Amino acid sequence: MNSRLLIATVALATAGLATAPVAMAYQAGDIVLRGGIAKAEVTDDIGSLDVVGELEVSDERGMAYSVGYLFSDRLGVELNGTEAVEHRLSTAALGGVDRLPVNLMINYYPMGGSVSRIQPYVGAGLNYTHFSEEELEGLDVDKSYGLAGQVGLEMAVTHYLLVGAFARYANVDADVSIGGTALGEADIDPMTLGGGATFRF
Repeated sequence: MNSRLLIATVALATAGLATAPVAMAYQAGDIVLRGGIAKAEVTDDIGSLDVVGELEVSDERGMAYSVGYLFSDRLGVELNGTEAVEHRLSTAALGGVDRLPVNLMINYYPMGGSVSRIQPYVGAGLNYTHFSEEELEGLDVDKSYGLAGQVGLEMAVTHYLLVGAFARYANVDADVSIGGTALGEADIDPMTLGGGATFRF
């Protein structure tokens, strides 16, 4: 399932619930748990390495998660990410590498406190990305820190269960070396699109 089909499926599912007499309002003290499937699309699919030239990085999908807490009706904090996914590096037979992203976000809920079936949100924060399991012996992809942002839209199924979709972007620039020799910087900058279920407590 590609990312467009994934988002379309979630959109159709939420649209089918539009006539249901269910509404909810985010409130201070709410705990929000989200889970689903996401696909990371690497920006332009290209990075650059000083020694080996252009680097092609594959798009991949995996399970997504988040846990959040609302300080007020409209503002909350969220920790989110995906499972470690393996990206293929096509240049110079570099093989593959696992990428594990974690984002710490401050979210704004414009409908917070309003009783509505539809609850959008936007967020901004910091990304930490850990790379591991490099296939090529001696290859090392360094960890990355950068800015991150997201937008999402959820629709209430019950007072405590919602379904929705999201898009996340992170600035991921990682130094790459082989056997201690620097090759340059890989510009990954993934756009992650996904959807799933949200539980509100």
